[in-house]
Amino acid sequence: MLTPDQLAEIDAARATPRPTLRAVSEGMEAHLYRAHPVLDHGFIRVIDYMGDDAAIVQAARVSYGAGTKHVQNDEGLIRYLMRHWHSTPFEMCEVKLHVKLPVFVARQWIRHRTANVNEYSARYSILDREFYIPAPEQLAAQSTVNNQGRGEVLTGEEAARVLDLLKSDANRAYDHYEAMLSQDGQQGLARELARMNLPANIYTQWYWKVDLHNLFHFLRLRADAHAQYEIRVYAEAIAACVKDWVPLAFAAFEDYRMGGVTLSGKAIAVLKRRLAGEAVTQEASGMSKGEWREFVEVWG
Repeated sequence: MLTPDQLAEIDAARATPRPTLRAVSEGMEAHLYRAHPVLDHGFIRVIDYMGDDAAIVQAARVSYGAGTKHVQNDEGLIRYLMRHWHSTPFEMCEVKLHVKLPVFVARQWIRHRTANVNEYSARYSILDREFYIPAPEQLAAQSTVNNQGRGEVLTGEEAARVLDLLKSDANRAYDHYEAMLSQDGQQGLARELARMNLPANIYTQWYWKVDLHNLFHFLRLRADAHAQYEIRVYAEAIAACVKDWVPLAFAAFEDYRMGGVTLSGKAIAVLKRRLAGEAVTQEASGMSKGEWREFVEVWG
């Protein structure tokens, strides 16, 4: 987590607010700079943000000042924009986050290429001995139905065996990393080379800046129940901040994206046939087994 010096720096920053003419979200101000713990050593922090709900409707109407006369009108327009997949008005809002996360989570995260990223450099600095070690309830075998998911939780001796391997391998790799570094009078390896021996569960940090449209896309995928747990908890922590930042936009996002379902043409046809009283099977639906399974999960 953060060091005492870093926490003191955050307290000092929050103790000296400054007047501004820019749009301010009171909900986001409450999160600004503060670290929200994630996993065993990670966190997310809001470093800066731009815009609020009013900025979205202002951009949509290309208007001045507050952008609208009534909050109800703002909400209706934002829901319309979300419902009809408009993107640019939501791009008027941006947020910059400081994130501490395991490297294997970062490799998933970086696939969202519509953001600006600057990562802690292990070429210049020595990484800390901090590794993500899953809690016992997160140790699970491979799913038998999902090639990229988890199945039954490990218990007893098997859980203990796996935990021991994770801890011992991580510490052994870091011991060798330290032993290889050019320091303490030995020639050793440069940091940029020695780092290649580190495990994927070591923690890194980065600044990540993204607009609200692309952040919603990130949250739709990574805050979903089917997302990998280790990135999902980061997405959930970010979502809690976004909900306070742009409550109207986030409510529309929850309704139309997180709570909504996109139907294929085949799925619509099956629903129409069902409403007409026909009993439709997977074989008669024209869907693959995977599509049918997902359809049945929602519609029964």
